[in-house]
Amino acid sequence: MKKLIQTLKNIWSIEELRGKILFTIMMIAVYRLGSHIVLPGIDPTKIDAGSGSNTGILGLIDAFSGGAFSNASIFALGIMPYISASIFMQLMTVLVPRFQKMQKEGESGRKKITQYTRYLTVIVTLLQASAYVSYLRGMFDQSGAIMPAFSGYFWLSSLLVLTAGTMFVMWMGEKITDKGLGNGTSLIIMIGILARLPQSFLQELSAKSVRNGQILVFIIEIAILIAIIMGCILLIQGVRKVPVNYAKQIVGNRQFGGARQFLPLKVNSAGVMPIIFAQAIIFIPTIFTNFNPTSGGFLQQLNDHKSLWYMLIYSIVVIGFTFLYTALIFNPKQIADNLKQNNGFIPGVKPGQPTADYIGTIMDRITLPGAFLLAFVGILPGIAERLGVTQQFSTFFGGTSLLIMVGVVLDTLQQIETQLLMRQYDGLMKSGRIQGRQTTSAVQM
Repeated sequence: MKKLIQTLKNIWSIEELRGKILFTIMMIAVYRLGSHIVLPGIDPTKIDAGSGSNTGILGLIDAFSGGAFSNASIFALGIMPYISASIFMQLMTVLVPRFQKMQKEGESGRKKITQYTRYLTVIVTLLQASAYVSYLRGMFDQSGAIMPAFSGYFWLSSLLVLTAGTMFVMWMGEKITDKGLGNGTSLIIMIGILARLPQSFLQELSAKSVRNGQILVFIIEIAILIAIIMGCILLIQGVRKVPVNYAKQIVGNRQFGGARQFLPLKVNSAGVMPIIFAQAIIFIPTIFTNFNPTSGGFLQQLNDHKSLWYMLIYSIVVIGFTFLYTALIFNPKQIADNLKQNNGFIPGVKPGQPTADYIGTIMDRITLPGAFLLAFVGILPGIAERLGVTQQFSTFFGGTSLLIMVGVVLDTLQQIETQLLMRQYDGLMKSGRIQGRQTTSAVQM
């Protein structure tokens, strides 16, 4: 406890770090305040009567926005359009030679890609906002939540407000990244997920209260949740270190190179992207069930994340997308060329193409268990719900929500520790440095 208090004092004594933390908290407070401001023309007292429990992809968007989606907030779309545009541009830098060349131009190229991402975000937001307004009309018209006097202007005003809201959230994310602490976009998503945690926790506690005689079951659930979080930390931080030697160079009276270093290859280099892609792919067929709600069978099971068919197909899709996305973002040939240019080599392996083949083989071997573990984490919420956990609380036992929360917390703590070590303070842990998701990002070229 004394060590924790001293660490907090060290953090607060650094003026730059203190300013970053306060700025981040202020931006997060603005975002959470905007999440409770309802769109113009909607009666907030009648929202509960007209809204239902979102499932499928709508439930995923609602979870990322911290409930702003179901509350018809001005930030209802949240940061998701920007995420979609960023993913698309990231794929373009891999698949399109023009964007590959732009990415290699350095800072000027990155600025162009960022500008294109912003333009694409506006287009994606306009499309999603139009669909969301139609969704609100179908949900609120019968309950009378949309004010009759404002119904004629509702579509245009909501479209403009939602687009402006998403662009403002994108701006806040970029400002947090520049002047705050951690990655702004990831922090906004994490805060939206954590906003639902207290309510879900209380619902689970009330369902397994002392009166029901299941308080021991609730304690066991919390212990299992902690164990799952520890497992996710291992999955995110797990790396295979490939030894690399650098040839000695003597320039004047100084010697360069000659040291032995390691090339860290991540077990889960694809991150959370395979889970997001898999959820989007699986939920596409379930859209057809909306046209005929009485139709059951296979498509209805795909919309139920605790269904055995859903778990099986979902796991297969996650494993497939893990290999696909890793192949897109990881280029062994480029890593081998960089090692050769810097006079580096792997002991026992010839430079050039043999080095690329060796790195690619190792990457395939470690990606396989990483893909299976990622698929298992993805189906954990369904398993937890089948074992008696409430639907809302089960989402924190795995899946996208848990991986994002663990990854963002690790990245933020890593930045805090870096600031402490730069000023000759002790780190956050005695056992060693904290490693976030971005620690080994240098190999993902």
